Amino acid sequence: MALHQGRHGRPAPSEEHRRLALNPFFGEADPTAPMVAAPPTHRLPEDPLPPSTAYRLVHDELMLDGNSRLNLATFVTTWMEPQAGVLMSECRDKNMIDKDEYPRTAELERRCVAMLADLWNAPDPASTVGCSTTGSSEACMLAGMALKRRWSARNADRYPATARPNLVMGVNVQVCWEKFCTFWEVEPRQVPMDGERFHLDPQAAAELCDENTIGVVGILGSTFDGSYEPIADLCAALDDLQERTGLDIPVHVDGASGAMIAPFLDPDLVWDFRLPRVSSINTSGHKYGLVYPGVGWALWRSQAELPEELVFRVNYLGGDMPTFALNFSRPGAQVVAQYYTFLRLGREGYRAVQQASRDIARRLAVEFETLEDFRLLTRGDELPVFAVTTKPDVQAYDVFDVSRRLRERGWLVPAYTFPANRQDLSVLRVVCRNGFSSDLAELLLDDLRGLLPELRSQPHPLHRDPGVQTAFHH
Repeated sequence: MALHQGRHGRPAPSEEHRRLALNPFFGEADPTAPMVAAPPTHRLPEDPLPPSTAYRLVHDELMLDGNSRLNLATFVTTWMEPQAGVLMSECRDKNMIDKDEYPRTAELERRCVAMLADLWNAPDPASTVGCSTTGSSEACMLAGMALKRRWSARNADRYPATARPNLVMGVNVQVCWEKFCTFWEVEPRQVPMDGERFHLDPQAAAELCDENTIGVVGILGSTFDGSYEPIADLCAALDDLQERTGLDIPVHVDGASGAMIAPFLDPDLVWDFRLPRVSSINTSGHKYGLVYPGVGWALWRSQAELPEELVFRVNYLGGDMPTFALNFSRPGAQVVAQYYTFLRLGREGYRAVQQASRDIARRLAVEFETLEDFRLLTRGDELPVFAVTTKPDVQAYDVFDVSRRLRERGWLVPAYTFPANRQDLSVLRVVCRNGFSSDLAELLLDDLRGLLPELRSQPHPLHRDPGVQTAFHH
């Protein structure tokens, strides 16, 4: 979570300000009676408020948030059916960690793991181990821990406990992998972008591997541009490395988004447990798994890939319930919602939903291209996501101007600069999710067409601080 500090340096509100901050109609009985003051916002109030007043105060402040349905920056689900919302409200008081008190919730979690193992072509779904998490970031942390512990066990006779291993990945990985390397003292070895290649190169990744490499991370759906990394080619490069050097390097597939897209829309793409070198896979249930945040999933090919010493065991109805998590208490609502969605949609339902998102992304990308000011980097034909930049002859404005002006109309479209070695490239990225309809896409295009004449008339892009020019945090 983000770190926050108090009042952000603002002075404490005056008593007069607090008096005027409260709508007189919020009084329980007489709306014309004088209200003393709004409650303080950075310390606990002295007295309780009526529930309706507390609700109105919070509700009114939240109106200043952006509309999540118009947020084309986030991959996170922003719409579910009312029935799913009812189920979640019925389960939000159930603690997911209490397997023996809530055995049916635990059973639904187990069924979801089995369904994902089958979906991802595990060699023996019955023996595949996995767990739910708070999201794909925690799932990545767990997968990274397993890779490091397996490396330590394989090299226990050659290296002291203080030896520093490394993890190979593309520079386009999500920030959770950088956190993992920092928190668990692993050296990150990143393959930079090059030219029009915006993700990992298999051969370059293999060349970064050595006897201290705990694994290589492949991204099925880069958050920067929506492209799939070539997982099969990566495994082939590591197969060749093993033939030449004897180094046996496992692969973890970060399928935060693509692991819930490819099985339905790209069934012939080989990226999952069909590749023997793929040791583990994670996904976000709250992204293209179509569940409200936060739920993720981590699966390992077999019990051999998850070191036993990392697993804690809970007495479960007189039996043995193994658990693997970074946190402890969390609601069971999201896991129940994931099972509901699996049951509700099935394979054909997921295929229809994801195909609709991809079709809208591809059509919207083409419409951006026809505006003639933009150049497409990707076209939404892998993840339902595309990245676009301004053409070289567009000098009056840049993507940051477009992002800012669209925000004035309610649209949240991120603009950001690519990492090494393409810091020269700044793009807009559009994420199309379930609930973003063709009608909404047309409204976005109408607003974009309406603001382009003003942007083209600017003398130059508006000044911005290069140190804070990115709006990319996903």
